Formats: sequence, structure tokens, C-alpha cells
Amino acid sequence: MDLNINRPVPGAKEFYPLNEPSIGTTLSPDTFLKNKNIPSLFEPLTIRGVIFPNRIFVSPMCQYSSDNGHATDWHLVHIGGFATRGAGCITMEATAVVPEGRISPEDAGLWTDSQIAPLKRIVYFSHTQGAKLGIQLAHAGRKASTLATWVKSSADRTRHVDTSIAFANEGGWPDNVFGPVNVPWSKGFPTPKEMTEGDLQYVEDAFIASTKRSALAGFDFIEIHGAHGYLFHSFLSPLTNTRSDAYGGQSFENRTRFFLRVVKAIRSVWGEKPLFVRLSASDWAEGPEKDSDGKWLQWGIEQTILLTGELKKLGVDLIDVSSGGNWAAQKIPVVPGYQVPFAEAVKKAHPDIIVGAVGAITTPQQANDILAEGKADLVSLAREFLRDPHFVLRAANELGVAVKPAVQYERAWPGVLARM
Repeated sequence: MDLNINRPVPGAKEFYPLNEPSIGTTLSPDTFLKNKNIPSLFEPLTIRGVIFPNRIFVSPMCQYSSDNGHATDWHLVHIGGFATRGAGCITMEATAVVPEGRISPEDAGLWTDSQIAPLKRIVYFSHTQGAKLGIQLAHAGRKASTLATWVKSSADRTRHVDTSIAFANEGGWPDNVFGPVNVPWSKGFPTPKEMTEGDLQYVEDAFIASTKRSALAGFDFIEIHGAHGYLFHSFLSPLTNTRSDAYGGQSFENRTRFFLRVVKAIRSVWGEKPLFVRLSASDWAEGPEKDSDGKWLQWGIEQTILLTGELKKLGVDLIDVSSGGNWAAQKIPVVPGYQVPFAEAVKKAHPDIIVGAVGAITTPQQANDILAEGKADLVSLAREFLRDPHFVLRAANELGVAVKPAVQYERAWPGVLARM
């Protein structure tokens, strides 16, 4: 005799009600007739055997809430909330591979083994909810040792209102910041030290060690942060990498050398799990990407496409296409979907690599249209998920598709579970 019981997640160390199929999964059209034609946004995506139930991804978002690089219960609740609400996948915030690679003193880290356990707890809970969880490994480069966003913008700061620097008495390390050359990102930022070959090897080794710790924590994928003016992006751009050695200057090969070297090392120790890379496709400086003589003037979409080809050769599975952050005088025309054309250009040039679109994507129809029109393979949202953690279920409701909510939340979503 079958018993009507509240079934637990098999093997879980605590009681969690079982969600079957996983939260965010499109339900069978045999039962839910309205699912005969599935919107692009709710088609599953498989990468190296990892199945993502839909194509609505949560972008990494810095929380400035870590305890000496260690994740806290804030992160468990923050990430766990997305895991229980059906996102196709979730990426943990930029996580520094060395202490001086943090953006702020309160940023996440994975430079020591003691940081594995709190992350493993978050991964474990996310997996009990059927969610896929990755980590973004990063080094802030010349944008390190700065204050948390709400601190630097606080109206009651009176001591050094003209600077973003986190000084030593505030937990910062302004005298231990590194970049391709010794030029600060902007006024009010630390002056970096130009990296030596020894520094480059130290950072590469740190990325390898953090990759191994990511595996021990149980993450489903890694994203390497190569965007937003942080260390790798500053090496890529001719605006900020004016080195005269084999790692800089006009040569595209030289400027990409260090980044590709680290990516190759990460792939070699990460094995066959999915590997993502986030890139900025433009510096948004005034003028063209290169002049009429072919001289590179700034980082842009042409070089992004070239770099994507090299990353593909190294076994990168997904390019997360963002932009900006490297040039303090950038002029960005922020309108809905303003970065999508960059993703579309990368996808057109490399149809055999998975491409993610980001940037001011705020409505379900807008998100679905991007995929339906072949501009990208998935969309990643950040602020919109902060405004509405139930975005996936709202999208299902608006697009008329039946999707699995958490059993605990089903009674709030009768429209999503309508059969017709």
C-alpha cells in the first residue's frame, strides 16, 4: 500500500521535502498541455553532462559580506534563496584566489583550505534543491583594496570622501595591489605594482590551488573572471597594458598570453567539468577599437571574438559576454539589453560555443526574445534577481509554461501549474 507522505530528499543529512522533478524544470507536455511549445527560455541546456533545467542564470553578485574571505550564513540564505526558486544555474560572487586579489576587505576568497567548508555547506544545500552551482574565481588587480559599494557612497563619510581606497586600518592593503603596469584605475584608487614574472607565476599557482578547492567544495562549474577591469581584463586591453615584455604592448598575442596561460592551467586540473569565462567585450572608451593603420586602441568586440577562438581551443565551454569596467572615462549607453549585441556578435562568429547575454535584461519576454532570435544561448540576470528572486516562476507565468515550483511555494503559483 502506497502511503501519502511528505517524502525527503534521499540521503540528505536533514529533512528537506523532495522536489521531483527539480525546481525550475519544465513539466511534461503529456500532462501539462500548454507545454507542447516550450519557450526558448525554458529549454534545458546540457554542458559536459551537467543538465541545467532552464536558461535563466543568476549572475555572480558581490555581497561584501565575507569574514576574512569566508562565506557566512548571509551567503547561505542569499544563494539558497535562488536555489529554491528555480534558476537554471547560480554563480557565486567573484571569489579571490589570493587575499590581495579581493576587491574589498569583505569579499569572498578561496585562497586557504578553511574557506572550503562554508562554501561546501552552500553547495550541499543547493544540490539538495536540485540546483546547479558554480563559483567565479577572480583577482581584482588594480581595482583591489577598495571599499564596499555602500561605504564609498555613504553620505556620512567625512575622513576621505574623495577616495575609494580601503586603508590598512580599514582592513585594506593599498600598498600590495598589483596590475600589468603601475598606473591606477582612476583617481582615488591604489597605485598598483607592475607584476614581475614571479608575480605572474604566484597568481597562476593560486588559481590552480583555488580550482582544486572548488572541486573539494563540490561546485558544478567554474567561471573565470576576465572582465570589468580586474586583473585579466587589464592585461587584455591595450589601454591599460603598455608593458614592453612578452605580456603586453600592441601585440594581441602578448596581451592575451597570461590570461590564456592561466585558463589552460585551470582546465588541466578542473578535469571534464564545465568551464566558463566572463569577458568584457568593450572598454567603452571614445573612438574605435583600432585605427586605420590597424593599431589596437582599446579592447573591443573584434579582439573578444579572436580571444573566444583561443579560449575554445583550450576547452572553455561558455563565454559570458559583459562589457566595461576597465576605463574610468568609459561612456556606456545603458538601455535595455545594451550588451546583447556583443553576445550576438560572439555567437555569430563562434556558433559552436555556448554564449550568455547579460545587461539590463529585466522582463521575461525580452529574455525569451534574445534566445528565440539566436542572439545567445542563455541569459544571466543580476539586479533583476535581487528585485524579484521568483523571476523564473514569474517568467513561466507570463510566457504560459508549466514549470516546477518548490513544493513549499506551489500554492502561490496556481497559474504556473495550470494544465491548459
